[in-house]
Amino acid sequence: MDMYSLLTKVADFIARTMAYVGGATLIALVVMICISIAGRTLVPFGLSPVKGDFEWIEIGVGFAIFAFLPWCQLQRGHAAVDLFEPVFPKAMNRVIDVIVDIGMFAAATIIAWRLWLGMLDKQRYGETTFILQFPVWTAYAAGLVGAVAFAAVSLYCVIRSGRRLVLPRREGEHV
Repeated sequence: MDMYSLLTKVADFIARTMAYVGGATLIALVVMICISIAGRTLVPFGLSPVKGDFEWIEIGVGFAIFAFLPWCQLQRGHAAVDLFEPVFPKAMNRVIDVIVDIGMFAAATIIAWRLWLGMLDKQRYGETTFILQFPVWTAYAAGLVGAVAFAAVSLYCVIRSGRRLVLPRREGEHV
């Protein structure tokens, strides 16, 4: 197995795993919110809502969003303006792909860096959530996992688009 094939498998594994974990997180949040709503409805029968349910939603959805970014990047699912793609030659489109992937890698790296700094600030000040008194820095850390995975997959995408620029695909070939 050559190095590029190995990188492809690693990037796919990272992106796919993060997407599955993000999806499982959203499913768990939906179940939790259903239980919480039922608890609110059934208060006369001794049940109660889930304590801090909105805090769990904030943390979980934030993590899930970051968890989906690597898969979206790997699948080229981010918003794109394809208005000129049919007009430009294929080589120009490959150059644009490299530029866009470099831009996404830069954005992902900056996001991860700023999340890291934000997490350190929240950790230093000991800030907690209002209801659960959950340390806020842990929510930043959860998002940071997805952001680092996003940056890693984005770097792979730069390599992938650079390879396509240097080694254009033949008809029907997958690079």
